[in-house]
Amino acid sequence: MPRIAVMGAGSWGTAFSLVLADAGHQVRVWGRRESVCEGINATRENVDYMPGVILSGAIRASHDETWVLEGADAVVLAVPSQTLRANLEQWTPALPHEVPLVSLMKGVELGTHQRMSEVISEVSGVSPSHVAVVSGPNLAREIAARQPAASVVACVDESVATQLQRWCHTPAFRPYTVTDVVGCELGGTTKNVIALAVGMAIGLGFGDNTTATVITRGLAETARLAHAMGADPLTLAGLAGLGDLVATCSSPLSRNRTFGQKLGSGMNVAEVTASTRQVAEGMQSCQSIAELAAAHGVDMPIVEHVAALIRGELEPREMLTSLVSRSAKRERA
Repeated sequence: MPRIAVMGAGSWGTAFSLVLADAGHQVRVWGRRESVCEGINATRENVDYMPGVILSGAIRASHDETWVLEGADAVVLAVPSQTLRANLEQWTPALPHEVPLVSLMKGVELGTHQRMSEVISEVSGVSPSHVAVVSGPNLAREIAARQPAASVVACVDESVATQLQRWCHTPAFRPYTVTDVVGCELGGTTKNVIALAVGMAIGLGFGDNTTATVITRGLAETARLAHAMGADPLTLAGLAGLGDLVATCSSPLSRNRTFGQKLGSGMNVAEVTASTRQVAEGMQSCQSIAELAAAHGVDMPIVEHVAALIRGELEPREMLTSLVSRSAKRERA
């Protein structure tokens, strides 16, 4: 029976731990706060991030990364993207050798413009052939409720992706495999920024025409960047692209859409940030994605406008008006 280490006891780390436990594995979870770990062990519930969800007895939690990582057959990384490097630098000495490292994170690192898989390989020294990504329309609360869902396991080594696919396949969770890591990561990362823009439109009282426009043009922007970076644009038509984008932009469970909706309703960035415990990755990654796009000569106006708003240079209504009033062109230009 494989033992899986999950580094991160937030919403998605907790939900994915349930998937792994349902698949028959022993799961050890690392939590940043000892109180969260103690609660999981004592009550089988993560009251801070997944209240009301009873966790399997196969899941144990600890703040001691050495204990969590010891003897693991795979390590799942589920911390906020901008904290990955610092955390991984601390964990690397305890990482088991020659096991897959799996990223659940969706972000581009500020400053370096590296995708999460690139950060993992650089810091840990692990070959990209042993670094995988799980991405798709996976709202944590619905996964924890065991509602039917699918996802993508991406790794440049297809045999590693297939092994991980077997390890997280349950009656409620269906994983597919691909080798296009770049496309999966860009789809999962950029959709958070698009969801911020959709949320702002909803907060301003705009309807389905506006939100559908933002979603569709956001997908076009993401596909352009993916193509420029050597990914398969068709990846963006699948679960890690369109599927994740639709779920994140459509659901009130999406923290990025909710963050944007609060901005559109009149709150400022500091006020929204202070009102929530969980991280809206799009708010943190929008600037680095905009810079990544500029470095590759790719036009991403929605991402650029959201980044300007987060910097305090635009208001939500100004942002959406500016986007719509741009010069007209061919749809596929």
